[in-house]
This record gives sequence, C-alpha cells and structure tokens, in this order.
Amino acid sequence: MVDAARLLITDSRCRFTTREDDAGQADFTLASGIFNVRLQAGESEWHKYVASTFDKIASHTTRGFALNMLTRYADPPLMRDSLYYADPARYFALCKERYSRNVAVLHDYDLYEFTLRVRLGATPTPLAP
Repeated sequence: MVDAARLLITDSRCRFTTREDDAGQADFTLASGIFNVRLQAGESEWHKYVASTFDKIASHTTRGFALNMLTRYADPPLMRDSLYYADPARYFALCKERYSRNVAVLHDYDLYEFTLRVRLGATPTPLAP
C-alpha cells in the first residue's frame, strides 16, 4: 500500500513510510484500519499495543490525529475472532486523559467501525474516578 501511495501521490509535502524512525513530525496524522487484525493476540495484549501506538502517533503529531477502529457494537454473527472490536468509550477516555480535552467519537455511519478525532494543543482534562 505504501508503494502504491508513493506512485499515486507525488506532492512533496506528503511522505509515506513503514518505519517510525522515518516519520518525523506532522501537523496531522491519519491511521486507518491499523488496529483491526489482531490474529491470536489477547484482548489485554492488544489494548496495550493500541495504547502504545496512540502514544507514538501523538508524539509525531503537532495539531491532531484521527483513526478508526472496528466497533464492539458490530452484529455478532458477522464478527471474526481474528479481528479486534474496540469499545469506543474506552479509547475516547484514553484520548481525553492522555492527549487533549478536544476529542470526538464518530459512530454515526453505516460501517461497523468508529472514528476518533483528537485535536492537540488543549490540556487534557482528567476524568473523575
């Protein structure tokens, strides 16, 4: 996919990489579908991976990021064991606690997923226990 993107998008302001060390800083970061396939990883292990990846995305981003994940509210007969169906509230809270008070969850479209949008620059507001 990265090779195809490089061929299709020749704008010098865009860079495509598969290595974090090459990423540098960006105003905005978009991650689509990178958390869906967990294979045999357990729920707890996958959550730690997702959270650490959010941290990496935030560390390379100055203004905001957006990402999507499959939702736990998918129709059970269509769900597959090798895929990760996330709880939107869990990741909304994580983003509010770690990154910004400006977080949106979009769960109002006809796919079995949700999108998180995080605008950086605002101090996170700790959630009450």
